[in-house]
Amino acid sequence: MSTLQLHDIEACVFDAYGTLFDFNTAAAGARDELGDDWQRLSDLWRLKQLQYTWLRGLAQHHADFRQVTGDALDFALATLKIERPGLRDRLMDLYLRLGTYPEVPAMLRELKGRGMKLAILSNGTPPMLAAVVGNSGLGGVFDAVLSVEEVGVFKPHPSVYRLAAERLKIAPARICFLSSNGWDAFSAKAFGFQVIWCNRFGQAAERIPATPDGEITDLSALPTIVSQ
Repeated sequence: MSTLQLHDIEACVFDAYGTLFDFNTAAAGARDELGDDWQRLSDLWRLKQLQYTWLRGLAQHHADFRQVTGDALDFALATLKIERPGLRDRLMDLYLRLGTYPEVPAMLRELKGRGMKLAILSNGTPPMLAAVVGNSGLGGVFDAVLSVEEVGVFKPHPSVYRLAAERLKIAPARICFLSSNGWDAFSAKAFGFQVIWCNRFGQAAERIPATPDGEITDLSALPTIVSQ
């Protein structure tokens, strides 16, 4: 059992992509066409997707996450010189049907059974999030599924994190935020949440404000960490 403990938590708020849902399952789902290139494509696709959110935020050229995801995929396909009819559309469709990480459904249901409020706070558009949550069978688990489209800027802008506190009507210090993205976890802590960094990928700690309250390698231990 984890010795890490967070107290006075009223809600757990999760990042979606890479935290609850495995973004690698999109490219892996087209492995029959991509062959050994599937992981390289997935890695580059994800990298450019995040870079484009930050660049658009800085330049104040907002476009929704569906467009950003498509633009990043186009860049990745062009870089790897992958040209196959229909592949882009197939991959974009697969991104709406990402699989959850193995421990996620049981973890969420345990927290839900204890009366914990649960929410998603994501860069994804409302239709993208509705699709991936619905396809995962978790539609009845969340009290709120929040998209950055409500504020018109991507993470890590503070207005995104503020959205969760305002919509849930809970003080930031009583919210446990969870992300597998180090930059997201550190930025959420700087905003004022209690934060657990789900460091699935063995990343080094970020050198930005501020340090999360704890670090885990997957979400299975979360119910033993948070208390109301």
